Amino acid sequence: MFLKAEWTLRFCYRARVPTAAKTVRSDARRNRERLVASARELFAARGLEVPVEEITHHAGVGMGTLYRHFPTKDDLVDAVLEDAFAEIARLAEEAAAAQDGWEGLTGFLQSALELHVQNRGVKDLLAAREHGHDAARARIRRLLRNVVERAQEQGTLRSDFVFEDLPPVFWSTARVVQATADVAPGYWRRHLYFLLDGLRASAATRAAAPPLTRGQLRRAHGRHGR
Repeated sequence: MFLKAEWTLRFCYRARVPTAAKTVRSDARRNRERLVASARELFAARGLEVPVEEITHHAGVGMGTLYRHFPTKDDLVDAVLEDAFAEIARLAEEAAAAQDGWEGLTGFLQSALELHVQNRGVKDLLAAREHGHDAARARIRRLLRNVVERAQEQGTLRSDFVFEDLPPVFWSTARVVQATADVAPGYWRRHLYFLLDGLRASAATRAAAPPLTRGQLRRAHGRHGR
C-alpha cells in the first residue's frame, strides 16, 4: 500500500514538472514578444533614444525580465529589426508566390509602404543598422529578383528594369509619405500609382540613364538613410 502511494506521488510530481516548465517557457515567450512589440512601437514613434525603462513599463514587465531576454539595448534593437525583416520577408514570399508577376511586384510595394507608414521610425532603425541580418536581406533580395524576372517574362514589366531600380522606387514614395503625412496621409498611394504606370511594359520608352550598380546602390542607400 505504501509503495503504491509513493509511486502515485512520484508519478503526479513528474506529470506536473513538464506542465510547469511549459508554463514558464510560455510566459517567457510572451514577455519577450511584449518587449519587442513595445520597443518597436516606441522606437517608431520617438526614435532609438527611448529609455529602456519606458519600454519595460509599456510592456508591463520588470527590468529583470528585460535583462534576461536582452542584456543590452543593442540586443533589443536587433530583435526589433529581426521582427521587421520577418514582416518584409513574409511580404516578399507572398509576392514570389503570386502567379501574376506584376500583381506580386505591385502588391509587395504597396504592402511594404503600408508598413512604412505604420512604423515610420523603423526606417531609422534600418539606417542605423545598415549592416547585419545579412541572411534575411539576401533572402528578400532573391525573392524580389524572382518577382521582377517573372513579371518581365510575362511581358507586364518593362524589360530594362532591374532589381537595383526597386529601392529608389521605394525611397521616392517614402519621401512623399514623410512630406504629406500630416496633410494628406493617403496621398502616397496616388504617387505610387503614377510610378507604377511608368513601369508597365506597354508604357516603356528608352531609359535616359543606366541602372545603378550594386556598389552605387549601397552608397546611395547610406545617403538616403541620413
